[in-house]
Order: sequence, then C-alpha cells, then structure tokens
Amino acid sequence: MLANLVETTQTHGLDALAWAAPHQSSVRIALLSAGVLFMTGLLTGLWKYLAIARSPQARAPYYVDIAHRASLLYAFAALLMAAMAALSPWSVCLTWLATTGPIVFFFAAVFIYMIHGWLNDTRNQLAKPHRLGSFTLPGWLIHGFMGVLALVEIAGAAVLVAGLFQKLL
Repeated sequence: MLANLVETTQTHGLDALAWAAPHQSSVRIALLSAGVLFMTGLLTGLWKYLAIARSPQARAPYYVDIAHRASLLYAFAALLMAAMAALSPWSVCLTWLATTGPIVFFFAAVFIYMIHGWLNDTRNQLAKPHRLGSFTLPGWLIHGFMGVLALVEIAGAAVLVAGLFQKLL
C-alpha cells in the first residue's frame, strides 16, 4: 500500500514541471542553466583557490575571481527567471525568448571571463586597447557586444517582471 502511494506521487522528467504549464520548456531551460552556472561557480571557486595557493602574492587572476562570482550570481538570476517564466501570462514564444535570451548572455559573459582568467591578459576587458591574449579587438566589437548584452538581459527581465505584475496584481 505504501509503495503504491509513493509510486503515484512521484513524477519524472517533464511531468515534474506540470506546475509550470504552459511554460515548461522555459522553466526547464532556466533551471538547467541555474544548475550549470552554479556548478561553474563552484568549479571556478576551486580554480580561484588553487591559483591563490600557488601565487606568491596569494592572488588569483582577476578574471578568475570575476568568473567565479558572476557564475554564482547568474545561477540565482536563472532561478528567478525560472520562477517568473512559470508565472508568465505571455505567450509561450515570448516567455521562451524573454527567458532564454538573457541566459545565453549569462553564459557568454561567464565564458569570456573564464577566457580572460585563463589568459590572465587584463584587469579590465573594457580598457583600451581591448585585449584577448595577444590579439587586439576592435572597440566596436566589444561595445557592440556589451550593448546587445544589456539590451537582451534588460528586455528579457522586463518582459518577465511585467508579466509578474500583470499576473499577481
């Protein structure tokens, strides 16, 4: 009897997200992204510690620290996006775009920070000349990326927050 009760209350896969209908795909992406970003934060934390332990100045490369902190913060931002997506009154397509757009840029930012940390090539990726290892990147590329990042992250979050206000007020 107890086995039947336990068996009937367990849900697997997408069924576990039935509470998030119709936005299960958006919630799933955001939750999985939160998990990956959280693990990235933990692993870059280990990287940071090992770099500090090996450094005569007891310091990690600047962008290793930034990658560590940013990935942990983005993990929790992805959780917020999952919750907002689940409550979204908007269409499945708009909710998916508003959720996944910012998350793509969360990953892109952390990836760039990790590259700078690995290369230990700068303490400020926006300082001129824009360096990536031994390469100099054009300013329009850096500022263009930052502009699109800001636009997509803010617009996506604004859509989801506006949905919260419509749904909850």
